[in-house]
Amino acid sequence: MLTSKQRAHVRALAHDKKPVVLVGHKGITEAVIKETAGALLAHELIKVRLGEGDGAEREASALVDGTGAELIAVTGRVAILFKQHPQPERRKVQLPKTRKRGLFDVVEG
Repeated sequence: MLTSKQRAHVRALAHDKKPVVLVGHKGITEAVIKETAGALLAHELIKVRLGEGDGAEREASALVDGTGAELIAVTGRVAILFKQHPQPERRKVQLPKTRKRGLFDVVEG
């Protein structure tokens, strides 16, 4: 689970990327899920162009369920998905560190 700061960082990194996976008129199939999982393993951060129609959110959540990725954003018909590589030495995206705040930490401002 990403924090809002990490989510914003990942979304900014995805800004200049082109969609890697295109969902056709058949929608989310096993082949699309398999292709998306492979692209996530290779790139960690991908854009997916979703199919025509109103079901962009539904298609994006089906991809998330099928691949175990995290949905960063859906803008129009383009979804941004992120999944860290299982091997830490092969990770391409460096997330900002999070600091757990204690119960009695003083927050200035």
